[in-house]
Amino acid sequence: MIKLTSKQIGFLRSLAMTRPAVFRIGKDGLSPALLQAIDDYVRKNELVKVALLGTAGVTADDLAAALAERDIVLVQTIGKNVVLYRPHPERDRGIELPPRS
Repeated sequence: MIKLTSKQIGFLRSLAMTRPAVFRIGKDGLSPALLQAIDDYVRKNELVKVALLGTAGVTADDLAAALAERDIVLVQTIGKNVVLYRPHPERDRGIELPPRS
């Protein structure tokens, strides 16, 4: 499981502020196809914002639990928007996080 420092979380939160929600979870909830699509997106882009619609019937914690086995970390929840992160498998690519201190 990935552990992020508060400085790293703050950095990811600032990056996510300018990004639109890529996925919207509605009445169909957390289908296997949706979870796989989020996994595929995070594999390429590392950071994703997901919107939970009022009809979703799931919470941010439900989403985080469903993605935890895929090593995707819940960075932030603001209202019905959820920010998720997983580092790129190749360390020399992707988002460069502040060092752990």
